[in-house]
Amino acid sequence: MRTWTKRGEKVTASLRLGPLLRHPGPTTATVWVETDAPCLVSVVVEGAARATAPTFTVHGHHYAVCTVEGLAPGSRLPYEVFLDEDRVWPEPGSPFPPSTVRTVDPGAPTRLLYGSCRTPTEDTPEGIVRYGPDMLRATARRLAREPVEGNLALLLIGDQVYADEVQESMLAFLREARGADDTAPADEVVHYDEYAELYRQAWSDPQVRWLLSTVPTLMVFDDHDIRDDWNTSAAWRRAMERLPWWRGRITSGLGSYWVYQHLGNLSPGEREGDPLWKAVRAAGGDAAEEVDAFAWRAHSEPSSYQWGQRHDFGGVRVLVADTRCSRALDEDDPSDGSRSILGPRGHAWLDEHLTGGPDHLVVASTVPVLLPPAVHDLEAWNEAVCAGAWGRWARGPAERLRQEIDLEHWAAFRYSFERLLDTVARVSRGERGPAPATVLFLSGDVHFSYLARARYRTGGGTSRVTQLVSSPLCNQAPTTMRRMVHLSVSWPLRLVGRVLSRLAGVRPPAPRWRVEEGPYFGNTIGEVGFEGREARAAWYHCPASGADTPPAVRLRTRV
Repeated sequence: MRTWTKRGEKVTASLRLGPLLRHPGPTTATVWVETDAPCLVSVVVEGAARATAPTFTVHGHHYAVCTVEGLAPGSRLPYEVFLDEDRVWPEPGSPFPPSTVRTVDPGAPTRLLYGSCRTPTEDTPEGIVRYGPDMLRATARRLAREPVEGNLALLLIGDQVYADEVQESMLAFLREARGADDTAPADEVVHYDEYAELYRQAWSDPQVRWLLSTVPTLMVFDDHDIRDDWNTSAAWRRAMERLPWWRGRITSGLGSYWVYQHLGNLSPGEREGDPLWKAVRAAGGDAAEEVDAFAWRAHSEPSSYQWGQRHDFGGVRVLVADTRCSRALDEDDPSDGSRSILGPRGHAWLDEHLTGGPDHLVVASTVPVLLPPAVHDLEAWNEAVCAGAWGRWARGPAERLRQEIDLEHWAAFRYSFERLLDTVARVSRGERGPAPATVLFLSGDVHFSYLARARYRTGGGTSRVTQLVSSPLCNQAPTTMRRMVHLSVSWPLRLVGRVLSRLAGVRPPAPRWRVEEGPYFGNTIGEVGFEGREARAAWYHCPASGADTPPAVRLRTRV
């Protein structure tokens, strides 16, 4: 560990967070770390290569991204992390197997783990009773005992942190860190230092830390990473912009997201071409000003940055879409694209990559594309009424209802929903290249899990189109919500939703679908396995509570 001198005092660098194994390539592996002082970070892979990178600084916090190059496809090799000359990972006496880098083998089977909505809690009886068993911890225990061959990746698709619903340990940090004149809400994260602590608390548990160090992990934000209902509507944005602390919140939230989550999603080539990465490296010292300016622009000009990601695992193409930051929110005509869940740049990006060729196309969207049909119709009706389908008198009540019960998924963005499903139909018919065996939507957000299969009324093709939802990882739904969800899949409510949407002038969607498996409640992590043209889905849960409970398969099915 390097010893730095500051004002006559010696400061020794140590590992504050990480290592996190991030973007996987056929010949490269990316490792992200946070340290508590500037230093040179090295990742040494057993019998292979060594990668080094100096730390960069944002708001007084120090980070490094190391890319190990020249690895063979399909490698699975132990690695160590050094801060200058001293080894800091693995930690002495760790009960887990050595952390490994994994590269993509284009010819091997692929397994994708996915989930969302995780509140970090202590493994105590009280924490488990309130939030349920933590499925990231449970997955670490499973993978430590059951090594996985072939390609493996973890998709964390939203609400990796809850900036607006913090735990007691975070509340204690806020009380100690803030001055008496701070206008920020006492129970919410606002400033960059607070986000840094929120991430530290979320990812420092020993089991979670080992899991993230050894499974390539891809991430995308959802609303709670910033604030509940983030970018629900233009009215929501106007209300937030009137709050004196909001600019600091959105700037810190998006800036820290880029550092902690998004930077590791990028391939080495994408990272070198990223405008903020260039600015951070050119800053010379603390890059807080550059990161803050970028974050504010990403918020105020939603199409100024492309958050979407493409990842290829042999015959499996994964497209991770930004359904939050880039939303276009003009309410006047929801059918012309001025209100869309991806924004114009996001739609263009998805159109570019949503093509035939691979055996399987996976669209990772934090919010489900195919909701239970009754909920879909309710959201489509609400969007139309908010736009004036029932006259001006109904717009205000409809907007309040939208924000009160979170009517803000793909169904509430009719233009985006129809554009996506039309493109999927053309892909399935082989009009955009050889048709894949499956088109899968992987989602979270809703705090229950299910499978829905879609069938086009006319013009469908050969691809199997399926919605898979796994949520939450650790934030189980209360009893009242479970009752409402069960009601939402009933036939009477489906009929009510259908009638309401038609009375508002909403045309029927191109495909039909229904929830065929689920809804399942409780904390869950999903898994999809791909081999050749076949795909199988599974959901894991912990049927018994306890810190050492092994996860079990709730359901396994072909998709």
